[in-house]
Amino acid sequence: MPERLASEGGTPVRAAMLPYGRQHIDEDDIRAVVEVLQSDWLTTGPKIAEYESAFAASVGARHAVAVSSGTAALHAAASVAGLGPGDELITTPLTFVASANCARYVGANPVFADVEDDTLNISVEQVRARLTDRTRAIVAVDFSGQPADLDELRDIAARRKLVLIEDACHAFGATYRERRVGSIASMTIFSTHPVKHITTGEGGVITTEDDALAEQLRRFRNHGISTDARTRSESGSWFYEMTTLGFNYRITDLQCALGLSQLRHAEDWLARRGAIARRYAEGLAGAPGLRLPVVRDDRTSAWHLYVVRVQADGLRAGIGRADVFRALRAENIGVNVHYIPVTWQPYYRSLGHGPGECPVADAAYESLVSLPMFPAMTDHDVDDVVRAIRKVLRAYGSD
Repeated sequence: MPERLASEGGTPVRAAMLPYGRQHIDEDDIRAVVEVLQSDWLTTGPKIAEYESAFAASVGARHAVAVSSGTAALHAAASVAGLGPGDELITTPLTFVASANCARYVGANPVFADVEDDTLNISVEQVRARLTDRTRAIVAVDFSGQPADLDELRDIAARRKLVLIEDACHAFGATYRERRVGSIASMTIFSTHPVKHITTGEGGVITTEDDALAEQLRRFRNHGISTDARTRSESGSWFYEMTTLGFNYRITDLQCALGLSQLRHAEDWLARRGAIARRYAEGLAGAPGLRLPVVRDDRTSAWHLYVVRVQADGLRAGIGRADVFRALRAENIGVNVHYIPVTWQPYYRSLGHGPGECPVADAAYESLVSLPMFPAMTDHDVDDVVRAIRKVLRAYGSD
């Protein structure tokens, strides 16, 4: 007899909930922030440039521009890419809404290209099919931490004179054909939200090889003004000029001090995410009713997420992803779902989008479950997740 599920009155695999993701803050992080609190600068100070330099070096980019969030980073990139009313930006529906919203912020329209069935990254073939004379940019999302087909997308962008923006909010530390993500696209977007690879509380970074783009991004985050408060203070000048329309997307010295401290752990944390992914793959191999993630041979994943797909053909009739999700939560496994397709959201339905527009993404969404994934997880935590999944699948199995 299968073990009784916690959702049906049985004993949960864990006594307390294991979250799907969380930050790790140590004493060094706290000291770094306290030092800034005791300094002359809380914002727009020296830690920002120091953090940007360290971040750029970590991904092999010429420039890094830090802003207040990953969403702000996407908005900035769309703006300096020159998108405006009537223009089109091609992106994927299987992402957080900000990847598409950045087009709407500047008056442009997102156009949704379906995803590849194996990686769930945007399909190059589908991108080609959606090109029009109004296309100005492509936002390629590195789903779960695995880079999209960047060389092929760069080729499309070069031939059509488009801007390629890589949404690498999942992919800090990932590699594509032996290159670190961060210097391949025209602009690359990172997030430093607490569940990401490093955190600044909230925050985002845009990296680029282009000097002119970097300068435009720095002005955009600071109201379109050509100098910041620290530069004026150091030069003893009060004069400033607003040369373009910008926003207050500045990040603080407090956040950048935390980011600098976090960067010192980044490689170890990236390695731990890889080890967790391998342990999941070994523990869940051959599990009926479950499809494991695939990473292509010419790239590495940063494993922001470990996403499995619940397959109905291994489960009893009438059992689906929602049942497995609820059962795992009852076992105190903090699973999540990434993502409801952007095209399904009420706002985008009001613009004429909806289910059926991207059938591969739609079908994937109906089966997706994100397992807990963060560096502080122990092997015992991983084994608890594996045990809970196998327990639920046995109970719901087709035999």
